[in-house]
Amino acid sequence: MSLLVVGSVALDDIEAPAGSVKSVLGGAASYFGVAASFFVPVRVVAVVGDDFPEPHVKFLASRGLDLGGLQRVPGRTFRWGGRYRASLNERDTLFTELGVFEHFDPKIPPAYRDSDWVFLANIQPRLQRTVLEQTRAPRFSAMDTMNFWIEGAREELEKTLAVVKGLVINDEEARQLTGESNLVRAADAIRLLGPEVVIVKRGEHGALLFDDDGVFAAPAFPLREVRDPTGAGDSFAGGLMGALASHGALDRDSLRRAMIYGSVLASFCVERFSLDRFRDLTRSDIDVRFDEFRRLTAF
Repeated sequence: MSLLVVGSVALDDIEAPAGSVKSVLGGAASYFGVAASFFVPVRVVAVVGDDFPEPHVKFLASRGLDLGGLQRVPGRTFRWGGRYRASLNERDTLFTELGVFEHFDPKIPPAYRDSDWVFLANIQPRLQRTVLEQTRAPRFSAMDTMNFWIEGAREELEKTLAVVKGLVINDEEARQLTGESNLVRAADAIRLLGPEVVIVKRGEHGALLFDDDGVFAAPAFPLREVRDPTGAGDSFAGGLMGALASHGALDRDSLRRAMIYGSVLASFCVERFSLDRFRDLTRSDIDVRFDEFRRLTAF
């Protein structure tokens, strides 16, 4: 099953109570792609500058990511710096340098246009829509967004929501998008805009799935130590979409199983900085924790 992700590949500087790192691999497409790669091959469309370290490229390729859509152009790679506070629930953005990402205009290679599963990571809503226009009727398309687009590109965002089948969004953004404080009503309002499937991420409290079959709650895995929450949401989306694509179905049980796999990948992501936990992670590790999730929610 062919899975395409379009988004950012970046370099991050991260400060957290557990330590700090500089110029580590980041970006939504990186986290999503590596998480999804434990289930299916992943096609990546993104852009980096000529300063992007080759070891990062080799790592992404080692996970089986198809990097034929990764453009390397003159200039600096998108860089982000953040500092997490003691609880890890709050962070301060120290800097954002868009670099070559500022003028990113995704061009989908001809070989990628038949992708059955498409994930539009957090980029300008108009660009997300142009990606879909370059594909041939994917079986399932889902998108992410953020408060910046909700505030500053509302009309374009609603046009894109009208043509995707799924939305992955955090609880704060869901409330902002709809003006509803209650997440159930917020999800109902979002589904009226177009997406049949709405997934609301709630950080350490897990995630909620809303679809025609009702509501499903996936817990977050209780960890004794969290080192770096960066990329957890994108890893969740990657695990979810990868599991769906590998199963090849969109029925009630497949969606709910994929939600748990998403939570599993997010739980591994936060155990180390950047994508380092994924470097030695195995599919067996993932399946063991999936079973732990099953026991966690059994009663």
